[in-house]
Amino acid sequence: MEPRLNLWTAAPEALKPMLALEASVVASGLEHSLIELVKLRASQINGCAFCIDMHTKDARKAGETEQRLYLLNAWRESPLYTPRERAALGWTEALTLVAETHAPDSDYAVLDAHFTDAEKVKLSMLIVTINAWNRLAVGFRNLHPVDKAA
Repeated sequence: MEPRLNLWTAAPEALKPMLALEASVVASGLEHSLIELVKLRASQINGCAFCIDMHTKDARKAGETEQRLYLLNAWRESPLYTPRERAALGWTEALTLVAETHAPDSDYAVLDAHFTDAEKVKLSMLIVTINAWNRLAVGFRNLHPVDKAA
C-alpha cells in the first residue's frame, strides 16, 4: 500500500482545529486508560492500521496489559473490562457505526448508568475525534511504522 499524500505537509493549517480537538480530549479528565481503549476500539472498527499501531503502543506505555489489548475486539466476551469501560466501548461502537446502529437507547442507558452528563459529552467528543483521525489516516493511506526486525 502506498500513501496517497502527507496531510501534515499538504494542509497543516487545516489540521490545527483537529489538534485543538485532540488536546481537549486528552485534557478532558477521562481516564487515560479509557481514552486509549476507546481510540483503539474505534480504530479497529474503522480498519485504521496507522491508529491501531499508535494507540496499542500508547496504551502499553500507559500500563495497559497485553491480554486486555488482545481481547479488546471481543470485549463483550471477556470479564477483563470494568462496567464503566464496557459502557464506553458500547457507546464507541454505537457512534462509530451510527449509520447502522442509530445510537440505540439500550447503549445510552448503559452509558447513563456509568457517566455523568459532562462525561458523556466528553466521551462522545473523544469518539468523534478518533473517528475523524481514522478517516483522515485511512483516506490518505497513512502508513504505520514498520519494524524492520519483524
